[in-house]
Amino acid sequence: MPLSRRARSISPSSTIAITAMAKKMQAEGIDVVSFGAGEPDFDTPDHIKEVAIRAIREGFTKYTAPEGIEELRDAVVTKLKRDNELEYDREEVITSAGSKQALYNLAMVLFDRGDEVIIPSPYWVTYPEQVRLAGAVPVFLATREEDGFKLRGEDLQRVVSGRTKALILNSPSNPTGVVLEREDLLAIADLAVENGFYVISDEAYEMLVYDGKQHISIASLGERVKSRTILVNSVSKAYAMTGWRIGYAAGPRKITKAIADLQSQVTSNPTAFAQKAAVTALLGPQDEVAKMRGEFDRRRQFIVERLRAIPGVKCIEPFGAFYVFPNISAFLGRRAHDGIIQTSNDLATYLLEEAKVAVIPGKEFGSDAHIRLSYAISLEQIAKGLDRMEEALSKLS
Repeated sequence: MPLSRRARSISPSSTIAITAMAKKMQAEGIDVVSFGAGEPDFDTPDHIKEVAIRAIREGFTKYTAPEGIEELRDAVVTKLKRDNELEYDREEVITSAGSKQALYNLAMVLFDRGDEVIIPSPYWVTYPEQVRLAGAVPVFLATREEDGFKLRGEDLQRVVSGRTKALILNSPSNPTGVVLEREDLLAIADLAVENGFYVISDEAYEMLVYDGKQHISIASLGERVKSRTILVNSVSKAYAMTGWRIGYAAGPRKITKAIADLQSQVTSNPTAFAQKAAVTALLGPQDEVAKMRGEFDRRRQFIVERLRAIPGVKCIEPFGAFYVFPNISAFLGRRAHDGIIQTSNDLATYLLEEAKVAVIPGKEFGSDAHIRLSYAISLEQIAKGLDRMEEALSKLS
């Protein structure tokens, strides 16, 4: 019996696949430097872990309401007011098993077959897959490297149609690290209001911005755009809690209610004791976040400078998240020992086999001229990996 058409249409996550392959090689004793990880290499802060341990010992291990415990939803409300100048009430917030589930939930409750969803490119690999799973159509809008990969209002206006249901906005961006400025967001907000489409604002990397840049939530630019925005975030990146699987969405009550109904039939609730830990992450001391951000910044500066020193590699400076997205188009069409490097996938395979360096092909993010490297690894590993990478690239003819 065949699998469903839906199952057959799903593409596996390349970021997870590459990282898994690198880990397998490492388990076999092979010295692999992996730039694939989309998670901080720091441990979850102790004061957060202690709350979860205490919750387990006290028996807080049962089902909760599908939308999450009131304490956590209130913590999200407090956080959004404190950090983003946004006013929500508890009923406008829902928690989930990570922001990835929050985004999937939104696709399921908002999109119908034939709806168009605009996705600026380069994009996180999961966005188009979730849109397709909902039966909607991803409309890719290419941004320009020479423009810093920023989404411009005039470009967005050209692809808006009568079938546009939503725009997925990611700032700071995975994979480019772009951070949109207020004027960029105002132009986007105006178009959303004028044309009546939703903005799904993925703000997972908001705490990781550098060089004096400021994260601005598009929902904070006025009530009209706020009423059309669903903000999505999590504790994963800022607090090194990727495996805890706690995310949240904030938006119009009819949408959060629909998500709660959906979630009640799919996963029920996020893990109970992880919710307790998330409360502490959001409301407790933020010192560890600042320390992590400082270390990421040091690595960011090093990796950009080192990449730019490799002949043939170009790299714009990222101002957020923990990724670089270097342009490697100069190496496409060159010959390796066993064939021609035709795509970023070919180059990623070559680097893994020849240099024992794992990178993510840019093709998976919408640009075959690039690769993605995460600097959520130590400076020592970054230096070793880029030395290997430079040597391997110099062998291409």
